[in-house]
Amino acid sequence: MRIAILSGKGGTGKSTVAANLAFSLSQTMEVTAVDCDVEEPNLHIFFPDGDVAEEEVLTLVPIVDPDLCNLCGECSRFCRYGALVMGLNGPNLNPQMCHSCRGCRLVCPQDAITEKGRGIGKVSISHPLSGLTLITGTLNEGEVMAPPVIKKAKEISNSGQLTILDSSPGIACPVIETLQDADAAILVTESTPFGLHDLELAAEVVKDMGIPSGVVINRSDGRDQLIGTFCKEKSLPVIMTIPFDRKIAQVQNRGDLISRLDPSWSEKFQELYRKTSDLKEAVQ
Repeated sequence: MRIAILSGKGGTGKSTVAANLAFSLSQTMEVTAVDCDVEEPNLHIFFPDGDVAEEEVLTLVPIVDPDLCNLCGECSRFCRYGALVMGLNGPNLNPQMCHSCRGCRLVCPQDAITEKGRGIGKVSISHPLSGLTLITGTLNEGEVMAPPVIKKAKEISNSGQLTILDSSPGIACPVIETLQDADAAILVTESTPFGLHDLELAAEVVKDMGIPSGVVINRSDGRDQLIGTFCKEKSLPVIMTIPFDRKIAQVQNRGDLISRLDPSWSEKFQELYRKTSDLKEAVQ
């Protein structure tokens, strides 16, 4: 089962929920946690250091043979991303803009285009706990193509295990890539007008993708009517509420987990998993 954890905005506690869920479940089963927030991965700070293996993430970029190119410009006209621009001596490549669609190679009438791999990031694999595999995608500085790194991180994860996918904030392409093939989604929000606005966006995305989902209200002050009303209207179950509590904040701020320090919270996150599993079963 693959569970994606997302939020419409940053700072709602999405990674905190993912880390506590992964830790709690790893006590009784094999769990893989995948940090898909490849621009700012942070799941690793919640777990002790361990042996780390790394794999480079490569994307294909075009290489133009000047001896074969006849300057027809078909490749640059095809490219909708502005990665290939015709110059006096042939097409010039901006590799950061290339989406590796390989269309330029297909339309070249001279077969002047080949391809080579270009490193854009890495994926790290570690086993910080006996029941937990942590996979972290990291996009190289200055790169913009996050989806290939996320895709690689997901491919490395064991499809036979329970997998928790910690997405980036927002609803852009990296989040869509994270949600691909997810069995259920947990939407993390907070009881503020901004939280509601971004929950609406996230809820619309998972609805369009046909992914069953539930809501976790984080930093709740007990006045959750805005969120509650929206969830009722959209038939979104609230499957967990985490209070706005100074002790919880102190634990999180020092990079620890409430589920590690308090067995009652570990039980609550295990119950969160059971409720999330029920969401998947309800649509089958």
